[in-house]
Amino acid sequence: MRDFITKLVGDKREWRAMEARAAALPQDYRLLYAEIQKYLWRLSSGDGRGTIEVLAGLLDLFEAGAADGRRALEVTGPDVAGFCDGLLLQTRTYTQDWREELNRTVHDTLAEPPRDGSGRS
Repeated sequence: MRDFITKLVGDKREWRAMEARAAALPQDYRLLYAEIQKYLWRLSSGDGRGTIEVLAGLLDLFEAGAADGRRALEVTGPDVAGFCDGLLLQTRTYTQDWREELNRTVHDTLAEPPRDGSGRS
């Protein structure tokens, strides 16, 4: 139980520290960070640790970009959704979960093993 409480308190401290870092960013970075954060949370799955790690890396990137005097969209590029999708490659998403569930359900229902790319069982 103590480990669980320590983990919760530690995670909360880490999260608050990250939010303080985000609040210290220039306005364009703050706004972009908030929108990216919402997007990532909607699509990520699991316990959230992977998403927190991605967001921590994003803060590092944004802090470096701001320190170099670059605008936020210079860092992400104009396709912010595409940039986010690249970030999601680093963590588990609901899309992956749904794909696996669909394949598992169909193969269990049809009682066939999944086929490899050659079309053979």
